[in-house]
Amino acid sequence: MNERPIAPPVAETPVDLDWLGEQIPYRLFQQCIHCGLCTASCPTYVENGDENDGPRGRIYLMRSVVDGRLGVGPEVRRHLELCLDCRACETACPSGVQYGRLIEPFKIEMVRKAPPGKGPSRLQKVVLHHLFPYAGRVRAALWPVRVLQRLGLMKAVEGSGLLKLLPPTLRNMQAMVPPLRRPSNLAEVLPAIGPRRARVGLFLGCVTDAMTPQTTEATARVLRRNGCEVVVPRGQACCGAIHFHSGAEAPALDLARRNMDAFDFEDLDAIVVNAAGCGAMFKGLGHVMPPEERERVARFVAKVKDVSEFLAELGPIPPTHAVPVKATYHDACHLCHAQQIRAQPRGLLAMIPGLELVPLAESELCCGAAGTYNLTEPEMSRRLARRKVANIEATGAAVVASGNIGCTLQIARQIREQGLPIEVVHPVDLLDRAYEGGS
Repeated sequence: MNERPIAPPVAETPVDLDWLGEQIPYRLFQQCIHCGLCTASCPTYVENGDENDGPRGRIYLMRSVVDGRLGVGPEVRRHLELCLDCRACETACPSGVQYGRLIEPFKIEMVRKAPPGKGPSRLQKVVLHHLFPYAGRVRAALWPVRVLQRLGLMKAVEGSGLLKLLPPTLRNMQAMVPPLRRPSNLAEVLPAIGPRRARVGLFLGCVTDAMTPQTTEATARVLRRNGCEVVVPRGQACCGAIHFHSGAEAPALDLARRNMDAFDFEDLDAIVVNAAGCGAMFKGLGHVMPPEERERVARFVAKVKDVSEFLAELGPIPPTHAVPVKATYHDACHLCHAQQIRAQPRGLLAMIPGLELVPLAESELCCGAAGTYNLTEPEMSRRLARRKVANIEATGAAVVASGNIGCTLQIARQIREQGLPIEVVHPVDLLDRAYEGGS
């Protein structure tokens, strides 16, 4: 393997090797045979061509740190920070390397022990830990934007240059905000339409429900149209992914416990999730929760289903209203790589009368959203978003669908900035139109 030499570590991050050893069984490093088949699937390697910005190189770096042969200096830290944790390498790996279980503890430890001036800024921590995980706070923060949008003044404000006075993190956040709808207001229990086939819990999420409440409502309607009684627990919370991936492990696990308490999962056929990142977080809890809680966690995780996964297993009722549009589908990383869900959303889209589904080049390459990556690594995030949108534009599709809120916001932002006439939706939005007749 040809690796670019690593500079001698300077101002090393003091990582806790004992803690990392507890989190990462050493055999996980040994599974990597350094064949390099993962590199072509890695977004940062595809963009940079740097071996240390690919999965094989990063595994080599992490193993060297654990072995005590290398410190976490600025250059090592940078290569690891630049990873999107998209887990495309897991799909490509012939040896079954669980890359996510390697990089995630390293990222947590680097954030916890970050030297001054490194890691998330104070503003980013406030946004990530005290705003995004709380849908009510997100709605309140978006209130001025909603008012400006309704008055038709948002473009004038953007053109005035006033937004340039905001810190970069807030400017970046504002650019991601889509046209806002009224908040969803679902009853706690929604009856099935027709004979009841299942009783399911609906996970609302935080950013998803605040930014795209129409998708929350569409998900509930589609489930009801398929004979599901839908339960929407009031005590549910953020899935914890935002905290977990930004180094705040304890609050993330507390949020997981709140959700397990909120959903009476023993009495539900499934807990339906419409955001890939949330579903992946829940399904991975068995690796991060304390051993004494894992039996209960396993029962909870067994009920968690992506909406497309659940409908495919239930047997969807064919919709009858035509949606005459050319559409393409982008695979959200935490749906296709973390959950191995690919065929199900495409199968649902193929059911829609009149919809022409066309393939997308590099469909499984990350769009650059990657949870909060577009806030913490904006330059690489933009590069990947432009690459994704160029591929979408090349399909000639009028609509692009994706099963994750981060992807839809990221892609929609780039489409708006380029002035392209392409709509960005969740697959369930299109399915809802086909059931409801476009209402």
